[in-house]
Amino acid sequence: MNLRKSSKKQAKIKLALQGCAGSGKTYSALLLAYGLCNDWAKIAVIDSENGSADLYAHLGSYNVLPLQENFTPETYMEAIGVCEDAGMEVIIIDSISQCWDNLLEYHANLQGNSFTNWQKVTPRMNAFMRKILQSERHVICTMRCKQDYVLNEKNGKLVPEKVGLKAVMRDGIDYEFTIVFDINMKHQATVSKDRTNLFMGKPGFMITPNTGQTILDWCNDGITVEQIRSKISNSKSIEELNFIYHQYPEWYQQLTSDFMRKKAFLQGQKTNDQPINYSPNFVRHGSNATAACTQN
Repeated sequence: MNLRKSSKKQAKIKLALQGCAGSGKTYSALLLAYGLCNDWAKIAVIDSENGSADLYAHLGSYNVLPLQENFTPETYMEAIGVCEDAGMEVIIIDSISQCWDNLLEYHANLQGNSFTNWQKVTPRMNAFMRKILQSERHVICTMRCKQDYVLNEKNGKLVPEKVGLKAVMRDGIDYEFTIVFDINMKHQATVSKDRTNLFMGKPGFMITPNTGQTILDWCNDGITVEQIRSKISNSKSIEELNFIYHQYPEWYQQLTSDFMRKKAFLQGQKTNDQPINYSPNFVRHGSNATAACTQN
């Protein structure tokens, strides 16, 4: 267990758009996606909304992967894998509400105790969210909101207007995303969750590709794995290499072989530095495994 200095690494955005039917979630997601990669051919839409993604084909030649009445978490995870293997830079999942509806129906049909039956549901939903969060692509998810009507005064008359309430998704799902945009029926977005602090406190606005570009700039502001590899390559002693290793624990999996090669090289130079013992043991944290490193 080692203290380290905080550092921001480059990231892939995990973003959610929630709103009522007709609020413009799919359209806004496509504009965001284009701002994130500036190439329609690198955008894929996993479509569970009966072909709604094709309604905006005039925007550009993006890719569509339709889901045909099979909205299990495993199907969504397979679809994400297909998009990743195809080299997509931005994956839009439109929407993830169908996945939750599928799990609720599955739970309702299970025999036995309703409370204990959630043990058969929750792990599947958790696996789906891990697939999203661990993807090395930008991922934009849309979520339907339950609808209601309120009476608003307009020109001296009370007019019913549709408003969105709670998202059709598992409670607390917004905590999983870096940004959550709420879109109203005027197609204006406000932010209800924002770890980037780019949009917090701002009044409603229309999402454009510039919004995606702003998010991309934030994602790219930080250290990259190649920059760390350069530090490893330029290290002059085992002590310096050990410091780099403990400074970036989030990169252990990707860089263990680089550290091992550099360690062997430095030890071959017969330096007087204290050698690093890279243990073959692993420390399990959730579903991720990171190599443990100890100094003799």
